[in-house]
Amino acid sequence: MDRLNDGRALQRLLDELGRLPGIGPKSAQRIAYHLLEADAEEARRLATAILEVKEQVHFCPVCFSYATRDTCDVCSDASRDRTTICVVSEPRDVSAIERTGSYHGLYHVLGGVISPMDKIGPEQLHVKELLARLASGEVQEVILATNPDVEGETTATYLSRVIRPLGVRVSRLASGLPVGGDLEYADEVTLGRAIEARREV
Repeated sequence: MDRLNDGRALQRLLDELGRLPGIGPKSAQRIAYHLLEADAEEARRLATAILEVKEQVHFCPVCFSYATRDTCDVCSDASRDRTTICVVSEPRDVSAIERTGSYHGLYHVLGGVISPMDKIGPEQLHVKELLARLASGEVQEVILATNPDVEGETTATYLSRVIRPLGVRVSRLASGLPVGGDLEYADEVTLGRAIEARREV
């Protein structure tokens, strides 16, 4: 009976690991066997880290990036340039741009992109909240940093159309990013140059 339970426990671990993005059956197996061979303390640290992330990390009520305090580190940093907002699709894109060290303004995370095929329109994104942030008149430029694919370009075009009448400059990340690529996987130099050479749209 114990051996049967052990087999089920291993299969449950393989099943859960296999649900993670980018983890196929072979990768799940490698990770599972690594955890089996690791000492109990290492496995406990991993389990604790996962639980702590779920319990302590939430969406920033201002920009919708990840935060562990009332607001995220960027929104609460008084030294950031508050006249510029960089609009991205997902919180992980904030991390990608921050790694370049080329941008010092604020962010706004849409929570996705416009995708009619998936029934995602502007109403399902944080567009209304972005427009509310622009209403103060403090922001002078919005940088559209959605991915350079069909959905990202559609989203950027829509945002440009609704922001422009507010008298705010709208720019788009420059070429250099591969078409169809993700910001998350762009190297720091390419992404940094794209930010510096952004163009008005």
